[in-house]
Amino acid sequence: MAQENWALVSIVVTLLGTASGIGWVIARQPQLGLNPAVVEAFNSRLRSWWIICCLLAVAFLSRGLTVALFGFISFWALREFITLTPTRLSDHRALFWVFFFFTPLQFVLVWMDLYELYSILIPVYAFLFIPLRIAIAGDPKRFLERASKIQAGLLICVYSLSFAPALLYLKTPNNDLYLSDNARLLFLLVLMSLISEAIQFAWSRLYGSHVIAPAINNSRTWEGFLGASASTSLIGWVVYQIGATPFKEAWQAALASMVIAVMGFAGAMTMSAIKRDRRVRDYGTLVEGHGGVLDRIDSICFAAPVFYHVTKQLLGAV
Repeated sequence: MAQENWALVSIVVTLLGTASGIGWVIARQPQLGLNPAVVEAFNSRLRSWWIICCLLAVAFLSRGLTVALFGFISFWALREFITLTPTRLSDHRALFWVFFFFTPLQFVLVWMDLYELYSILIPVYAFLFIPLRIAIAGDPKRFLERASKIQAGLLICVYSLSFAPALLYLKTPNNDLYLSDNARLLFLLVLMSLISEAIQFAWSRLYGSHVIAPAINNSRTWEGFLGASASTSLIGWVVYQIGATPFKEAWQAALASMVIAVMGFAGAMTMSAIKRDRRVRDYGTLVEGHGGVLDRIDSICFAAPVFYHVTKQLLGAV
């Protein structure tokens, strides 16, 4: 394993280990006055992060396996989203096309590295097909609402998430990016998404006094958001200094990390709003006590497409 890869592994283990240690300590300190449910949710998310990072090790070995892994995660997340938003019998054929045609095709196109196609497949063709197929079914009741729900799920769970494995196919004009370089970009996306969540939790608990939207998520504060964005940017700068990213300049790694933190926050807030609207706590219960898949990747879903395009510009990739 290259020195840069060992550096990245060390960072992952150190940061997740530190966060896990903090979670273990605060769970055994009731005198701190923290909400036990929030602490438990934080610790269960940490356990999930360990699993996610271990699974992503395959990115250093095979692009195809990584795309397949994200395809499975995307399929399951979409299933949770659609289950949460009631549909009618007349929507089932449209959903069949969404699950068994557009979702796998999106990841096949990513695997084939056909950016010109996977970048427009869902927001153009799928988005036009879905309302048409529902209309053909002949059920006008809440037509616009039903079509919009399916489109939203496809956009968040499939289209946006597909840009995470797409990072493995970024190339520069000089072809100086190798599989390990692209894999480190993917790890940076996932790691910074996870770490920014932990840092935001810490900032909000230590210094948070201005809740952003109490009716949506009473644990998200402006102090947590700003502190996490700045801290994540600093961590990105540190990661660059030890050679664990393929960026050419330190400011590029810092900017990309900040983008991940900001968009991760946007994803968490948006998905929390959907859960409040549907009056549920979690999107699913794939693993008892861990919530659903979508609960664990909400920040990655929003960060992936923006990080992909920002990175593409910073590296001059094609």
